This record gives sequence, C-alpha cells and structure tokens, in this order.
Amino acid sequence: MLRATDRAAQLGCPPVSPGTGAALRTTAAALRAAAVVEIGTGAGVSGLWLLRGMAPDGVLTTIDTEAEHQRAARTAFADDGVRPTRVRAITGRALDVLPRLTDGGYDLVLADGDPLELPQHVEQAVRLLRPGGVLAVAHALHHDRLPDPARRDETTTTVREVIRGLRDDERLVPAMLPTGDGLLLAARR
Repeated sequence: MLRATDRAAQLGCPPVSPGTGAALRTTAAALRAAAVVEIGTGAGVSGLWLLRGMAPDGVLTTIDTEAEHQRAARTAFADDGVRPTRVRAITGRALDVLPRLTDGGYDLVLADGDPLELPQHVEQAVRLLRPGGVLAVAHALHHDRLPDPARRDETTTTVREVIRGLRDDERLVPAMLPTGDGLLLAARR
C-alpha cells in the first residue's frame, strides 16, 4: 500500500486517504462484493482497498485514461499478491467504457475520475448497480471547497450539484462520510 501511495505521488494522482480506503474496504466486505467498477485507477491505492474487502473470487473492473496509471496499479496489485484474474483493467475514457458494462451487474461503483465528468459517471453508476449496491464518490468534499459558498469555479460547482442531486435522488439512500477528502456513499434502492 505504501509503495502504491508513493507511486501515486510520483504520477500526480492523489490517492484516497487511509480512512477513505478503510471505509471502501468495509463497504465492499459488507456487500460481499463480487463485481466492482472503479472509475479512475490512479496508482492502484483505492483498488487495493476494494480488493481487500471484496469476496475472494471477486473481480475489480478498473478504468483509467492513462496507461501509465494502469501499469502502476498492476504492479501494486501484483506486489500485494492479487491474482491477475481478479482485475480487469481497461485503458480508456470512462464515458466510452461504462455504457458497455451490464445494467444491474455490479455491487459497488467507485467514482474517482475527472470531476467535470462526475454527473455522467454517477448516472452510469446508478444504472450499473444492482438493488442494494452502493455508489461511492471519492473526494466528495473536493478539497474542502464544497461547503464554501464563495467557491464557484466550474469543478467545485459541478461536484456540488452532483452531491445535491444524489441527496435528492429517490433511487438512492446517500450518506456523506467526513473521512479523508469526503466519501459519499449511496445505496441503490
């Protein structure tokens, strides 16, 4: 985990905090998750947390536009003893990949990609989740900018609108966890 976190810093892709990772691991374990989608592979830190909580034969589908990030994640998974058959790494834009995944076929979807594409990622995630499945949005407080009404840049506004929309979405039961940079969990009804 430490080596993956160091690689993330070298690659400039901020990893989830240990607290956020532990919440993801616990959520995956509580769901007995066998099929998980991760939007934004990074260097594999969140993937390691998810895999540690998933069912022993569970498969993580992880999507990232950067092949270098995918390579770093594969190294992290191999270093942790994860069998290659447990990870399906897809290099490409999430908005191109997600529509090809099975409706209702996933236990958990982690959205940790481009914040400007978060509205589309969330809509696709809800479609992918089985009833009782969980959407997780990492960095949901957006570097503590979200609660500050004076922050009106495009990214903060987009994240704020998505979080507000999830709160009001009758298909979901959401909760904001104040761990790390914020983790929003929303269970699919």
